[in-house]
Amino acid sequence: MEKLLENKAIFVAGAGGLLGTRLVSALLKQDARVIAADISLEGMQARLSSLGININDERLSCRELDVTNEVDVTKFFKQHDLQLDGAVNATYPRNKTYGKHLFDVSLESFNENLSLHLGSAFLFTQQCASFFKSRQNSFSLVNISSIYGVVAPKFEIYNNTPMTMPVEYAAIKSAILHLNKYVVSYVNDSRFRINCVSPGGIFDNQPDAFLQAYKDKTHGAGMLDVEEIVGSVLFLLSEQSRYVTGQNLVVDDGFSL
Repeated sequence: MEKLLENKAIFVAGAGGLLGTRLVSALLKQDARVIAADISLEGMQARLSSLGININDERLSCRELDVTNEVDVTKFFKQHDLQLDGAVNATYPRNKTYGKHLFDVSLESFNENLSLHLGSAFLFTQQCASFFKSRQNSFSLVNISSIYGVVAPKFEIYNNTPMTMPVEYAAIKSAILHLNKYVVSYVNDSRFRINCVSPGGIFDNQPDAFLQAYKDKTHGAGMLDVEEIVGSVLFLLSEQSRYVTGQNLVVDDGFSL
């Protein structure tokens, strides 16, 4: 099988998360060079190791990075010896009151979550664009949105569960889609691309009632395994998508139709 990202240098932020860990593994299998970063270096390395990834692999560099910290992020991208062909922002920063039902969300909490998640997405995207402008080498950024950045929630699938679809999430993920278009239009250079992958629900041991209700809204797959999102990200990072830019790739087995 052709390795579309061989010798490419890819930065994965949120590399200790559900999607980030799998992306690191897939990129190394592609013989890419990977910079993996997360807010907890120790925690990220433990999770990568648990997937059988050799954290001492010479192709892998592990860093600690807080994407909500402007000094940290700008300092990272201004390293003189930094070489990157692309990046993925798989981070998911949120506060302790995130995820409440609509009428229980305070304005303070709503604003804080927008600042943490959307604000850090802006900062990361801005700094990727700045990095490209200073280096003038082809660069592909993939941000992660969601089907709930595209369509309204189907609240009935949350019946008989304590879960809901957070209002902050909908606001953030829809805004990221337009942020991508704004920044890539501003840079206006075909060598610099930004795209999104918008997954449907990803299995993470949710309640059985929710899993069945969700499955009934798809074409049969139900909640997706996180591995099924990885291929779309790799495609957007690769030269196979050279002139795909400002787009949103929905992976949801028909949930949003």
